[in-house]
Amino acid sequence: MDAQRNRERLLEVAKESFARSGADASLEDIARQAGVGAGTLYRHFPTREALIEAVYHTEVDKLAAAEGELSAKLPPVEALRAWMLLFVDYIATKQLIAPALNTLVGGPSKVYEASRIKLRTAIDRLVKRAIESRDIREDLEPFDLLRALIGVSNVASGPDWRQSARRLVDILIVGSRPTE
Repeated sequence: MDAQRNRERLLEVAKESFARSGADASLEDIARQAGVGAGTLYRHFPTREALIEAVYHTEVDKLAAAEGELSAKLPPVEALRAWMLLFVDYIATKQLIAPALNTLVGGPSKVYEASRIKLRTAIDRLVKRAIESRDIREDLEPFDLLRALIGVSNVASGPDWRQSARRLVDILIVGSRPTE
């Protein structure tokens, strides 16, 4: 129980540290800020690369898990919209830790591949539910929505990009509705 809490705390502090200081963030500082010793950090994450990957995978896992949670409590199109808004937040986190991910041996592509599958599965399920409820056009390709959201990350540099991205989510939802 404590081990899991320590791991989660380390991941949260590491995400903030990598976002602030990049891949060279002090691992000792991360351990200290998480309230654990360096030995605990290295038991969970034997290398800096392991910690960077774990931070990224944790964010992806949270986003993928949100699909089921949102689907259970919201109507299909609202669950899709809510997930897309969470994806905007994921993009922000990814942008912050991207420089750290780029330091990994072999680059970030091997890390992104497994993530791509999880995220595509999540949006496929959400779009399928929205199509079945007739809230979304039958010819909508889930990957098209995902591509549009990923496109937002290419402009994620201005101070108001998140607000703009949230508006774009609403535009995508409206544009995905049946035309009849």
